Amino acid sequence: MNNYEKYAEMSPRDVRELIRKGEITSPTSGMCAGYAQANLVILPKEDAYDFLLFTQRNPKSCPILEVSDVGSRDLPFIAPGCDIATDLPKYRVYEHGVLTGEYTDVSQFWRDDLVCFLIGCSFSFESEMINAGIEIRHITQNCNVPMYITNIDTVPAGKFSGKMVVSMRPIPHDQVVKAVTVTAALPKVHGSPIHIGDPSVIGIKDINHPEFGDPVEIKEGEVPVFWPCGVTPQSVVMNVKPPFVITHAPGHMLITDVKNVDLKE
Repeated sequence: MNNYEKYAEMSPRDVRELIRKGEITSPTSGMCAGYAQANLVILPKEDAYDFLLFTQRNPKSCPILEVSDVGSRDLPFIAPGCDIATDLPKYRVYEHGVLTGEYTDVSQFWRDDLVCFLIGCSFSFESEMINAGIEIRHITQNCNVPMYITNIDTVPAGKFSGKMVVSMRPIPHDQVVKAVTVTAALPKVHGSPIHIGDPSVIGIKDINHPEFGDPVEIKEGEVPVFWPCGVTPQSVVMNVKPPFVITHAPGHMLITDVKNVDLKE
């Protein structure tokens, strides 16, 4: 049974409670259908302005859903009652650009100078695609979405710069226009694809070996379609090596109380 079958109809609050209890540690694709999911970046206040500017200059890969108050673990606008240090299935800690560990709870690392950035996630539009009759292969295969570091430069801001990360979903040729149309209506969760077709054009050498997530089957008659991804900040962190950053583990998102329909233009 995949996440879409187990958790699609549950409320975000109930799923976050299971995550907080440690009962869910898997990727969140397919959970709480119709509700937006969010990538996470937590930085010290001294780096927060530069990162906020980076998100403003790179809205396709880093569409902001909420920014916390300094030192706060609350998100009153998109997930009231959540604790940002416990309510994602898995986190990553980077120190000077090096991944130093993955955790299901980052309370031990919390500091009063930290600022949380919640960035829209393409998992959010997957239920819309499913409703439109488009199969989401990584949900069918019960694995994580494949994600790749590309040759596409982000727009630098302050100390932050690096390459865009994309997520990929195989789409039948006759459904590509539908997939573009469905996702373009949701710009706050990455919107329309950044590339369709030949992976090598955007610097992907081997589509079967993603830098993040899992490979998925691409069947005859399907084309790989690539969307900007909220894992882009992790590529940037590895590039510019700030002293301390907490992120979500790729594919392990915050499930918000915001409905996708409320994010449409």
